[in-house]
Amino acid sequence: MRAAVYTEFGKPLTMQNVPDPIPSDKGVVIQVMATGLCRSDWHGWMGHDPDIKLPHIPGHELAGVITAKGKAVLRWNIGDRVTLPFVCGCGYCTQCASGNHQVCDHQFQPGFTHWGSFAEYVSIDYADVNLVLLPDEIGYDTAASLGCRFVTSFRALVEQGKVSAGQWVAVHGCGGIGLSAIMIAKALGAKVVAVDISDEKLDFARSIGAAETVNASNTKNVVQNIIALTHGGAHVSLDALGSPSTSFNSIENLRKRGKHIQVGLMLGDHKHPKVPMDKIIANELEILGSHGMQAHKYPDLLAMIEAGKLAPEKLIHKRISLEESLEALINMDSFSGTGITVINRF
Repeated sequence: MRAAVYTEFGKPLTMQNVPDPIPSDKGVVIQVMATGLCRSDWHGWMGHDPDIKLPHIPGHELAGVITAKGKAVLRWNIGDRVTLPFVCGCGYCTQCASGNHQVCDHQFQPGFTHWGSFAEYVSIDYADVNLVLLPDEIGYDTAASLGCRFVTSFRALVEQGKVSAGQWVAVHGCGGIGLSAIMIAKALGAKVVAVDISDEKLDFARSIGAAETVNASNTKNVVQNIIALTHGGAHVSLDALGSPSTSFNSIENLRKRGKHIQVGLMLGDHKHPKVPMDKIIANELEILGSHGMQAHKYPDLLAMIEAGKLAPEKLIHKRISLEESLEALINMDSFSGTGITVINRF
């Protein structure tokens, strides 16, 4: 099969012909029809993930068709249209038994722990636990755009943040995660303050539901501005970017007993950021992480999409070929463009 491969961290990718994957007894092989291009893939390419072994094929936000399955797979058939979480569970450990596959003790992630979806085919183990059936009404591009960004934002707001109508939600960073969070929070009835350094991204954030916007590049005090706009601070705030400044501001802009949710990855030199512990204690703030979403939780999200309450396809900014991903991946740290890029030509 054809695949985008890197053999050194931080060095250019190349198109290569590599062996087709073979399913394990409990796994399947999926023909990739669409896959998202995510900054997590950039982090992996930079060498920030210790699980990656070279040579490597990135890609973890995918949708496609099952072309082969192992003899122990019970729930799926060849020809099924499927997607899956970017964090996959074993189905047997204590975490999986409690329904929390997103923090499985033996979790695996396509594009990180094994070869990913920047290829014509990808293998997925423990298929009965991890695959999600795609309704006919939801296309492959849309399903791939759910990837890690939309589903992570969905769980962050619904399960972790327990956002309700009338609350103020601050979203720091208007990339794929942030824009997803804005759309979802609006659908939940919340009022959203979007924060970014790009007027283009902030204008788009307004078009999908943000009530207020703050350009951090020309605002003297981002935190005080948000507190003023929300009449006392956000009830729930997300760092959707993953940087020391956005993480700190997201905590600082909370009202008393508010919730900060860290969604953007904090890796490399940023993995131990400074936090305002004095304010966390005095105001009884909650600091939460959000790491993907379990396959068995997808039906609620898919139902909202089918009902027209969510339109993740609006977040797709660009559709590119697998060859074009070679350059697009290494340029992800420039934060150019608005919305999500999807590879749909292989």
